[in-house]
Amino acid sequence: MTARPLILVADDNADVLGLVKAVLERSGFDVVTVSDGAQALASVDQRKPDLAVLDITMPEIDGLEVLRRLRADVRTSGLPVVLLSAQAQEADVVRGFATGASAYLKKPFSPRELTERVAGLLS
Repeated sequence: MTARPLILVADDNADVLGLVKAVLERSGFDVVTVSDGAQALASVDQRKPDLAVLDITMPEIDGLEVLRRLRADVRTSGLPVVLLSAQAQEADVVRGFATGASAYLKKPFSPRELTERVAGLLS
C-alpha cells in the first residue's frame, strides 16, 4: 500500500486552514497545517511534504518569501507550491509565478479546483 501524499497548508486564517484541510483530506491526502511562514519553513524541513499550499499574507514570513527560500534551497527547489491568496490582481498572480509558484488560486477558492490542481501537480 502506498502512502498518501502529504500536503503542507500554511495560512494565518484558522477558518481557511480548516476548510483546505477538510477538502484535501476528503480527496485522499494527508494534511499538516501551520499558521505562519516560519512554521511553514520548519515543517517543510521536518515533515518533507509532497506539496505545499501557501497563503501570501502571513505574519513573520510571508508566503512569497517562503516560496523564495524553498526555491533557493536545492533540497526543496522542486517542491510543488500552490499559492492560495486573496491577492488576486493580475500583478499579484504574475509575481507569484515569477517567484516560482506551480499554481495560483484566488480566494475564495473552488474546492474542486484546489483538489484538481493538487492532484495534477502530484501526478
